[in-house]
Amino acid sequence: MNPLKSRLQQQEQHEVQQNTTQTPAERKFATPEELLRFDAAQTEVPPGVAERLQESLRKEPKPERSWWQRWFEQ
Repeated sequence: MNPLKSRLQQQEQHEVQQNTTQTPAERKFATPEELLRFDAAQTEVPPGVAERLQESLRKEPKPERSWWQRWFEQ
């Protein structure tokens, strides 16, 4: 077998593999919320950002109980 030809075939195979892995499958989303949920599931949050978010959520005041919950408890 001609070594030049085998190298060319290997290079072509490599290019074909790159082209197929670089083109993502087309997805259609019914709503923007669905797109955001999909993106959030695919994106890893850096640990520093997750830590700051948790700290921020702990500082938030707890929501008041609704009037009917307060009324029925008494």
